Amino acid sequence: MLVAQHVAKRFESQGALVVLEDVSLTVAPGEAAAIMGPSGCGKSTLLYMLGALEPPTSGTVTLNGTNPYALDERRQAAFRGAHVGFVFQDHLLLPQLSALDNVLVPALASADRANGDAPDRARALLAAVGLEARLTHRPAELSGGERQRVALARALIRRPSVVLCDEPTGNLDRRSAEAVGDLLARLPADQRAALVVVTHSPALAARFPRRFEIDDRRLHEVT
Repeated sequence: MLVAQHVAKRFESQGALVVLEDVSLTVAPGEAAAIMGPSGCGKSTLLYMLGALEPPTSGTVTLNGTNPYALDERRQAAFRGAHVGFVFQDHLLLPQLSALDNVLVPALASADRANGDAPDRARALLAAVGLEARLTHRPAELSGGERQRVALARALIRRPSVVLCDEPTGNLDRRSAEAVGDLLARLPADQRAALVVVTHSPALAARFPRRFEIDDRRLHEVT
């Protein structure tokens, strides 16, 4: 369960710039929500707060009942790695590694013994996103849509309870964007994860049962 309660964000370094105020959002396992809004409205900032990357100025964020911002830096990083999967507009794959090894990176960086099946799971995830024949290919040998599908598989390797996507189709052509959108639409049911997608794309947002907009620093659900 992902819960944000009365969250606000202010950047003192930018003249006390208020980006978000009084934002509340709950996304349960198996649910999906899309967040839209104009550039600069705070969509990505909200996503980073939900994912334990950027602390709110006020309000609370809890993942599975735990406030990650109450943890010290080391425990917070470990908690984030175990519970949150990220997919960014730029896939952020390591260019020297194969698709399979890129997917394995989060598991190999963890001391969690539950990741012992990581190689088999990585292969299964890449097969699920249609890349079973591309395991040994490096990012430069993959299309933009394929690279983003590798990034999605990587986000799922540690079985996160929350998956956060920041403009996951923003750099893709229409056909690739549709393929990634199909995968994201199935993800909550397939993985029993809470999914939040920040997007400029009305077509991608329309795939999800819950849609929100940020307007005047506040989050509003679109009915």
